Amino acid sequence: MLKIVTVPNPILSSKTKPVVNFDKKIKKIIDEMVETLEAQNDPPGVGLAANQVGLDLSLFIIKPTKKSPVKVFINPEIIKTVFDKDSLYDKKQSKKRLIKFEGCLSIPRIWGPIKRADKVLLKYQDENGKKYENWFSGFEATIIQHEVDHLNGIVFTQRSLEQNQKLYKEKKDHLEEINL
Repeated sequence: MLKIVTVPNPILSSKTKPVVNFDKKIKKIIDEMVETLEAQNDPPGVGLAANQVGLDLSLFIIKPTKKSPVKVFINPEIIKTVFDKDSLYDKKQSKKRLIKFEGCLSIPRIWGPIKRADKVLLKYQDENGKKYENWFSGFEATIIQHEVDHLNGIVFTQRSLEQNQKLYKEKKDHLEEINL
């Protein structure tokens, strides 16, 4: 199993390099990343970028639920984002914008709200080098944006602070605001 690196490791703030060889080595890395992601349970992980395990490669995997199959994304690029105005607001309180909390395996016990696009058009390759361009929405779109940020050297806490949001530290059974 691979070791997850945590902030302030410099690999987390550096842009990754494209994968050029789609060989047994890259498949072994993917298998090890899957094993590492599936072993996370406090909290469980839903995505893992290569630089989170110390590898300077433009590659991430996602597994939105325990029963979901793992999806592999190599050399991903977000082509287009869509903010669905209807999904941005709580149906009961029409003026209250929905903002979801994110966490990260590389920043343990820290959480923060982030506004993300509802849908993303992603160009990427699979483990065999085959090229795709697909739309993703909902939770998958959120995970993809989080992981693409990783590959660009951006961690979620930066996004949260850019959006003038507060960060929270997990304390036993509640979240406590971090004073910055």
